[in-house]
Amino acid sequence: MQVTGHLVLFRKIYFLLLLIIPAVIYSQEYPDNNVNTLLKSGIDNIINQNYSQAQGIFEKLNSKYPELPFGKIYLAATEIARSYDYGEESNEELILKYLNSAKEQSKELLNEKPSNIWNHYFAGLTEGYISYYEGLNGNMLTSIKEGINSSSNLEDCLKMDQAFYDAYPGLGTYKYWKSKKTEFLKWLPFVHDDRAEGINYLEKAINNFSYNTYLAVNSLIWIYIDQKDFNKAIHISRKALEKYPASRFFKWGLGRAYEDTDRSKAIQIYNEILNSYPNLNNMNHYNEIILKHLIAQQYEKMGEKGKALTLCNEILGIKNLSEFVKNKLGDRLDRVRDLKSMLTKQ
Repeated sequence: MQVTGHLVLFRKIYFLLLLIIPAVIYSQEYPDNNVNTLLKSGIDNIINQNYSQAQGIFEKLNSKYPELPFGKIYLAATEIARSYDYGEESNEELILKYLNSAKEQSKELLNEKPSNIWNHYFAGLTEGYISYYEGLNGNMLTSIKEGINSSSNLEDCLKMDQAFYDAYPGLGTYKYWKSKKTEFLKWLPFVHDDRAEGINYLEKAINNFSYNTYLAVNSLIWIYIDQKDFNKAIHISRKALEKYPASRFFKWGLGRAYEDTDRSKAIQIYNEILNSYPNLNNMNHYNEIILKHLIAQQYEKMGEKGKALTLCNEILGIKNLSEFVKNKLGDRLDRVRDLKSMLTKQ
C-alpha cells in the first residue's frame, strides 16, 4: 500500500509541477521582455508558495497582454497550486473559466499562424493543464484525450526546432510513465518502451537551462525513485532546493528518497514540510494527516514504536473532518488504524 500511495503522490506532484513551472525559457524566451519579466516573477512566487503575490502578477499579465493565453493559464495554475498545497477544495468554476478561455485562444492563435512554434506550445501547454484538471476530477476519458493532444503539440514543437527545450520535460515525463503503466502490454507490436527516451529528454532539459529545468528535475527525482536509484534522486533534489530552499514541492521528493537511505533525514524533511505551513491549526488537517502518517511509518521501521504510536493517536484524534478531506484521504485513515493496531500488539 505504501508504494501505491507514493505513486499516487508522484502523479499529483508531477502534474502540480507541470502547472507551476513556466512556459518560456531563458535561451528561447518569448519575444517580449515585459512578458518574460512578469512570468519569471509570478512563477517564482508560486514555487515559493507566495500565492497572493503570484495571483496579482498574473492578473497584471492577463490585463496587459489579453491576446496571450499565458495570464489565464497561470491564474488557473495559481489556484490549483494553492488548493493542492493546502489540501483544500479548489475553485473549479474559476479554474475552468480560465482554462477553457485559454484553450479557445490557443486554438485561434494556432489556426492563424501554424508556423509559429509558440502557438503550438500554447496549445500543448493548455491541453496539458486541462488533462491534469480533468484527471483530478475523475474525468479520465477527457483527461487522456487532452493528454494525447498535448503530447502531439509538444512533438510538433520539436519537429520545428529540436532546441525548443521546454517541450522536453513534459514529453520526457509522459514517455517514461506511459511506458511504465503499459509495461504489461509490451508484447503487442504497437506498444513501445519509451522509458530510456523519456529519461534522455529530461536530461536534455536539465542540461539546457530553462524554467522547465525544475519540472525536469522533479520528474527525474521520481523516476530515479521508481528505479530505486535513491542517491541520484537525493542529489538532484538538493540541487533544486539550493535555488528554492523553502519550496515544499521539491521537499516531498527528497523526503521520499531518504525513506530508503536515511529514515532520520526523511523524518526531518517531512517535519520541515509540516512546520512550514502557516496557521496549521486553522487548516483542514489533510496535510497534517498525510505527513504524520509518513513520519509514523518511518519511526515504526526504525523500531521507535512509541513515537509512531503517538503520531497515530494524534491523527485518529482529529475530529470533524470535512467530507472533502475524507474523500481525498481515501483509505489512509484505515491504514493509520492498521498501523496503530500492529504497534499495540507488539
